[in-house]
Order: sequence, then C-alpha cells, then structure tokens
Amino acid sequence: MSTIKKVKLGSEGLVIPAIGLGCMGMTTGFGGDIYGKADEKEAIATIHRSLELGGNFLDTADIYGPFLNERLISKAIQGNREKYIIATKFGFEIDDNGQATGAFNGSKNYVKKAVERSLKNLGTDYIDLYYLHRLDTNTPIEETVEAMGELVKEGKVKYIGLSEVGSETIRKAHKIHPLTAVQSEYSLFERQIEELGILDTLQELGISLIAYSPVGRGFLNGEIQKPEDFNENDFRKFIPKYQGEQFYKNVELVNEIKKVAAEKNITSAQLAIAWVIAKGHAPIPGTKRVKYVEENIAAADMSLTQEDLDRLEKIIPLGTDNGARYDAASMKGVNL
Repeated sequence: MSTIKKVKLGSEGLVIPAIGLGCMGMTTGFGGDIYGKADEKEAIATIHRSLELGGNFLDTADIYGPFLNERLISKAIQGNREKYIIATKFGFEIDDNGQATGAFNGSKNYVKKAVERSLKNLGTDYIDLYYLHRLDTNTPIEETVEAMGELVKEGKVKYIGLSEVGSETIRKAHKIHPLTAVQSEYSLFERQIEELGILDTLQELGISLIAYSPVGRGFLNGEIQKPEDFNENDFRKFIPKYQGEQFYKNVELVNEIKKVAAEKNITSAQLAIAWVIAKGHAPIPGTKRVKYVEENIAAADMSLTQEDLDRLEKIIPLGTDNGARYDAASMKGVNL
C-alpha cells in the first residue's frame, strides 16, 4: 500500500490520510443519479484502488440511497474492515420504510436508532467518525451531542463531528463532547465558511475541517463548458451556482484556473484539491471511477507556494459572488 501524508484530525487522536474519498456518487440517491450513472463494480474497484494508494478514509451517509451507499461500502470493505477509516452521517430523518421524511432529526432516540441502522448497513460494529448531517433546529444541539457522546462511551463510535453548522452551534456542541471534525463544502468556488468566521472558530477550538466538494462538485475539472454537458438528471443542473448567466461567469473563472494548472502540468481538479490541502484542510473529493481516484490521490503530493495560493485567490477573491451552492430551501439548513 502506498503512503499518503497523514494528518491529525481534531485533538482526540484520529489520524487520516491527507485526502479522503467521498462515496456519495457511487449509488443513486435523492431521487436519481448523482453526477451521472453509477456502476457498482467500478465503484467497488475505486474503493479498492484508493486503499492500494493509501486512501483508506471513506465518507458516506445513511441518506445516500437511503442506505444504498452504506451497503455498497459494506460490500467493498468486507473482510478488510480494520484497514479502513469509515465516516458516516445521520440527521436527515428516514422512516422505518427507508423513506426520507423531509425533516431533520437530532433527538436522542433518533441518534440511537440511526447508529444501529448504519452499523448494520455498513456491516461493522463500530464507526470511526460519526457526524450529525444537518442541524435539527427543534432539538437542542446539546441533546444531540450528548447522545453521540454516549455512543463513544459504548464503543459504537470512535469520534464525532457535525456537518454544515455555524460557529455558535460548534461552540455549544464542543462543550458537551469534543468534536473531531466539522464537514462543510469548501473549495476555490465555495468559501462561505471562511467569510462567516467558521474556519476561525474551528482553528480556535482545535477542530478540523473536512472539505467536501473540493472540486466544486466536479465543475473545477474544467470539462463542463456548457449546460448541455450535464447529464439529463444531473442534480447540478438545479444548483444556482451552475444555472443561467452565473454558469457562464463561473466557466470563465474555471478557464483561468485551468491556465494555472496547465503551467504546472497538472489537471485543474488536482490544483483545486492541492489548494484545499495547502490551506490546511482535509478534502474528500468524490468519485466512482478508478481513473479519477488515482488523479485525486496524486494531488496530495503536490505542493503549492504562497505565490500560487495568492494567484489562485486573485482569480476568485474571497467574497466573490459565484452563486448559491443549494436552492433557497436547502440553504436554510446550512451554517446554522
């Protein structure tokens, strides 16, 4: 197995490779394909190839499917559980028929129920990193995190984290039980958590950022140049960042980033990943193809100078309005 540089998450002892593997797109979910058609055989081969290259940190969630993604990972890691670090998430409420209700649920009872389902679907007796996927505004975060802390004491979970939350929530939660990581979207194309001071809060408290969509949901690879390049059911077509006039403005920015990447003889996706790592965070680019997991992991060894960072951030300065990352309804559930 190749060795990727390792990084320490939080202050509780979790060590992961500098780059993880986002598994969401490996199965259908949210009513259709995610980033195009998925093939189970290729997805499992991608997980195995990632492990060979030292990429043993897998990220999933019970809502992906629902449950299909966790079950796919169970197949992929069978017989080798100890070689992987598994992160999964709960909080999008799923009923007993396996259907999403459209609500968020962080109640103590639901925490207990959700973890048992995930353990069963993953085919394991412990989860390395367990996140609350979205804040349930009807349940005090203290109640949710206290229940998650009990899972740690029971040995069902090793470390805990939150996803898409604001500074106040992070502070309240961290007082109840140490958070190892907060997961949020972060990339050259999406720096809202930096603007809101959330990154400063994490640094102050010694909590790590897990950056999902570090390649801007694939947009930063530069292959999408016109709206028709999205597959018919691709959910990116419904994200404001990639719609209408904003789409073409963002293509112009991507093309500038591609120029920098070409000078370095790397892909723009690799450059985007290397930027997140250089900023001191752990990216989890998603892919379901062996070719791309190889390219992504290679980016972990690419070093950028301060001059490189300044140049990239001059192309897309902090505060640039390049469109919302979700529709209006979904945006109400983030950074709370």
